Amino acid sequence: MRLELLFLGKTKEKYLATGIDDYVKRLSRYLKVEIKTLKERKAKKGLPENLLIEKESEKLMQNSQGSYLVCLDRTGKQMDSLELAKQMERWEMQGIKKISFAIGGHLGLSSAILYKADLVLSFSPMTFTHEISRLLLLEQLYRACTIKAGEKYHK
Repeated sequence: MRLELLFLGKTKEKYLATGIDDYVKRLSRYLKVEIKTLKERKAKKGLPENLLIEKESEKLMQNSQGSYLVCLDRTGKQMDSLELAKQMERWEMQGIKKISFAIGGHLGLSSAILYKADLVLSFSPMTFTHEISRLLLLEQLYRACTIKAGEKYHK
């Protein structure tokens, strides 16, 4: 199984970028991980926010074609780490080859991509920046892999 993380724009905060790189390296012991950094659209004067969200979400959908799509959104399903590990086992048993995780920009994701997603996942009812969500996602994916492998990271 291969994981593809779709990010809009570069991670600007150095401490977050360092953490993201660290977890990508850790995760690569268990499976193939690729981060695709897509160009973030700039808000133009007079352009409604919902149109900007739709354009960014279309770009994410185009880049996730042919894969199992997981979108991160505050309205999604919440799982604990053990549940995520079990979900990853189910994906493996189903023979899913590639899973794309989509994190929207600072305005979030459109209803169209959330509707198309195979799974909409939420970390918490709290709101996090899209950059912090990147690090949280990678840490939780790593934690799920260590749980599946019976390693002590989780305990």
